Amino acid sequence: MFQIKTKFPDNFLWGGATAANQFEGGSNVGGKGLSVSDVYYFDEDIPKEQLSNQWLKMTRKQVEEAQDPTIKKYYPKRHGVDFYNHYQEDIALFAEMGFKAFRMSIAWTRIFPNGDEQEPNEEGLAFYDRVFDELNKYGIEPVVTLSHYEMPLNLVTKYNGWVNREVIDLFVHYATTVFERYKGKVKYWMTFNEINSCKHHPYVSLGLIDEDHLHLEQAKYQGAHHQFVASALATKVLKEIDSEAKMGCMVSYTLFVPYSCAPEDFQKTMDRQRDALLFSDVQVRGYYPGYTARLLADRNVVLKMEPEDEQILRNNPVDYVSLSYYMSSAVSAQPENLEGAIGNLLVGGIKNPYLPESAWGWQIDPKSLRSALNQLYDRYQKPLFIAENGLGAVDTLEEGDIINDDYRISYLREHIKQIKEAIADGVDVFGYTSWGCIDMISASTNQISKRYGYIYVDQDDMGNGTKRRIKKQSFYWYKHVIKTNGEQLE
Repeated sequence: MFQIKTKFPDNFLWGGATAANQFEGGSNVGGKGLSVSDVYYFDEDIPKEQLSNQWLKMTRKQVEEAQDPTIKKYYPKRHGVDFYNHYQEDIALFAEMGFKAFRMSIAWTRIFPNGDEQEPNEEGLAFYDRVFDELNKYGIEPVVTLSHYEMPLNLVTKYNGWVNREVIDLFVHYATTVFERYKGKVKYWMTFNEINSCKHHPYVSLGLIDEDHLHLEQAKYQGAHHQFVASALATKVLKEIDSEAKMGCMVSYTLFVPYSCAPEDFQKTMDRQRDALLFSDVQVRGYYPGYTARLLADRNVVLKMEPEDEQILRNNPVDYVSLSYYMSSAVSAQPENLEGAIGNLLVGGIKNPYLPESAWGWQIDPKSLRSALNQLYDRYQKPLFIAENGLGAVDTLEEGDIINDDYRISYLREHIKQIKEAIADGVDVFGYTSWGCIDMISASTNQISKRYGYIYVDQDDMGNGTKRRIKKQSFYWYKHVIKTNGEQLE
């Protein structure tokens, strides 16, 4: 009756993940409008440890300045690594690795440049037709995020972002347009990338500019509520258009662990974990969990909900849960005298003395991925998809086009081992798309020198270079992993 699963499923979706705003480029062609990510600039004189500050907090002055064509600043995410013109070459390389799936996003601004048009931009729709057709040619399943940190900038400046309920209808109109257009071409969808990250970077997640909101916590949770409703309505529309398609939610998942065995540390850890679980609870279960009342009260937040909202959420839960996993984080109720894990950008926390860290100070904890997968599956009993997991590092291009990235191979190998352990635990994991299968612009620091990919792109932080694609050692390693369905990881 009981049998341990010792192997990855035969139909496991191995692949890689990208985001249009970091990867695609072509911001000035094909009728594309400006997105929230297109206003982040890169300056070589900014110290590395301060590069992410801009991502966490955006000012109205910066937004206005970014729309001025006379400003002489470099905005990396407008250029990406030019997938727009290299998509055939890049997809062929993914196919050579043996990808079963490619997690990507559609740039909302390529379909509706301002976000509030009635008619979509045909050039944008046609571009993704070509991309999906190219993926289909190689038998690669697209896993598509509708909004991955790239909402139209006009929805920020004109509507005040997701705090405005009108944006729900605009998003659903966009979702309906692409569902109808790509029916039969896309089976797996996600609504919002790392939806719980709105707590940490509300501008890029919700279109909220801090200075415009006297009570920022209120704006964050109100905007998140509107995204929950929009996600549920998009799920409803998807099922009406294509009953075979699947909709997932996507959360940034950090496993929180107590720094000590003190009861206060344990309670604080549970509180931190619930901060993330609230977002998946609503989308998977279809209702706000019991701890919501106290969580919101502690933040002096009072949600404004319409009478139909609860029923919309309850009737339209997602089909699967996807997550990004990069680290765990130790939690203390009294962190004042402890060393902080400053590299753990979004979640902070206490430095765990048992863990190594990356060049950017991210603590590395493969074993907690197993724990995270068990935690989510025990809670929801719905299939899980690992949408992001990877190591940002400086890669050196050696003579003969050789990039020895054994550190990346080691990182990925240890995490894949833990996925296999979770499957043996009985967890239903159906796919793994490692983050940054090809080098692209870092979400937080706007650099390309913080590289994640199996494929090196000849480009520097200021956009200079040939854009030539070069296979790293990890390319060949991952190709073998996929070929053996995860059985041979060495």
